[in-house]
Amino acid sequence: MRNPRNDPLGSPKTEAHASPEKGSERRCVLTGQTSPRDVLVRLAVSPDGDVLPDALAKAPGRGAWIGVSKAELADAMASGRLKGALSRAFKTGDLNVPDDLPARVEIALKKAALERLGLEMRSGRLILGSDRIANEARMGAVAALYHAADAKEDGCRKLDQAWRVGLDEEGSGKTGERLPLDREALSVALGRDNVVHLALADTRSAQRFAIPLGRLQTFLGAAGAVAET
Repeated sequence: MRNPRNDPLGSPKTEAHASPEKGSERRCVLTGQTSPRDVLVRLAVSPDGDVLPDALAKAPGRGAWIGVSKAELADAMASGRLKGALSRAFKTGDLNVPDDLPARVEIALKKAALERLGLEMRSGRLILGSDRIANEARMGAVAALYHAADAKEDGCRKLDQAWRVGLDEEGSGKTGERLPLDREALSVALGRDNVVHLALADTRSAQRFAIPLGRLQTFLGAAGAVAET
């Protein structure tokens, strides 16, 4: 029998941008498009003039926001568009844009997402282990379900089915989210062996994780996919 002690989150992608700052928008300095700040990446300038990623969007001072993929950022750097856009945003041409900025952004965004999962684990809201996830999912006690980028399809299907049963959504085709993070990254960050599947127990936890995850997904695009092993 389902025990709906948590409100189901629904699709992580459709609600991926919920946050306490709902409605807060920023303009991408490269495209000129305005989007919710939770899907954009903030760049800040260090005291030495280095342009660096501000993955949590909390660094003091003026910031510049980008809403492009890793490949698009590299192209903007190569053409000089990024330097020009940042000079206008920061109102100075005395900036140093590291050659490896796209890689630094990716690393920072992955770190932010993994640290968010670590915080949810310490608060007792992260569910690990396929058997435990399946049991909790069938009871309706899973708000969001995730699979490592290199998780086997068979294991994903079994947990997806258990989740649908718990949500009374059998036949809906609803599936867990494929993370742009492989099992090694998840295992190291969470201090557990072979973390392939994970779940969050309540909606608010899933919404908190959806913010850094959404930024990472936007930046990586198709480049974030990892082949199944």
